This record gives sequence, C-alpha cells and structure tokens, in this order.
Amino acid sequence: MKLIASITLAALACAALLLAETLNVKPGQWEATVTSQVTGLPPIPPEVLDKLTPQQRQMMEQRMKGNQTPRTTTTKSCITKEQIEKGFDVGDDDKSCTRTVVSSTSSKQEIKIECSRDNNKSSGTIRIEASSPESVKGSMQMSMTGGGRSMNLNSTFTSKYLGPTCEKDSK
Repeated sequence: MKLIASITLAALACAALLLAETLNVKPGQWEATVTSQVTGLPPIPPEVLDKLTPQQRQMMEQRMKGNQTPRTTTTKSCITKEQIEKGFDVGDDDKSCTRTVVSSTSSKQEIKIECSRDNNKSSGTIRIEASSPESVKGSMQMSMTGGGRSMNLNSTFTSKYLGPTCEKDSK
C-alpha cells in the first residue's frame, strides 16, 4: 500500500511537471486538479488476511468497496527549473520500480512504470500533454496484483501555471 500511495501522490500531484525533461513548461507555482477512481481490492498478503477475523475482513472489504467512487483533489506545487531539467523521478528512490519513457516530445510524454515487491506486482502508464507552457493535462492507469487480489487506479489531471512566485507552503 505504501508503494501505491507514494506513486499515486507523486505521480498525480506533480507528474505533468516532473516529467518535464523535454516538456515545454514554466517553473513556478502550479495547481493540479486530479480525479481518481480505484476499483477492485488492494493486493494484501494472505498471511495478513489470515490474521483478521471474518467480521474484520468483511468490514475492511466493505470499506474498500465503498471508497471506489471517483475523488477529485486540487493541490498546489512549486516546480523549480531544476525539477523540470531533472525530469520524471517518481519511483526513483524505490529500487523495486522501473520506469521507461515510451515517447517524449516538447508537448507529449508517455511513461511505463513497473514495480515488483514481495509477491505484489504493479504496472501502469502515465500520459502527459502540455498544450502550452502554462497548461498540462494527463492520465494515469495503474494495475496492482498480489495475494489473489487485484486493484486498478485510473486518474486524470489538469495542471495550470499560477505564476513565477511560489507560495511558502507549496512543496
């Protein structure tokens, strides 16, 4: 779950901007609006599920199924020139993940991500389009499997440039 959360948060909040190795985008304050939907149940190791009572397991599964409605969040991020030049770095610190740039131009990028940890596997695709140096949109599809379960995450996002000066509380 930690891997899923870290990939999702980083990729969706800032992917369009962090993928900017060749994308024509401006450094500064950006606002991203992300809509995500999860389907299926997360890959939980059988040994963890075995420790739950039938009631606990049923309650957990009901909560997870109840969380499968689309959710939209809006966040602000400060994107530096160095981050733009460095390019996509989501998952670089996680040695269980690899990323492959499938295609890259000044206005579009497609990246494949694959992770394998213990008996869990995840893979996905991020697509980014910079319609201008101040407007980016994209999508992310991830699939996770393990422990006889599978879960899918589908997200779309739009990011808009707010200006060259970043707010103090932006990351």
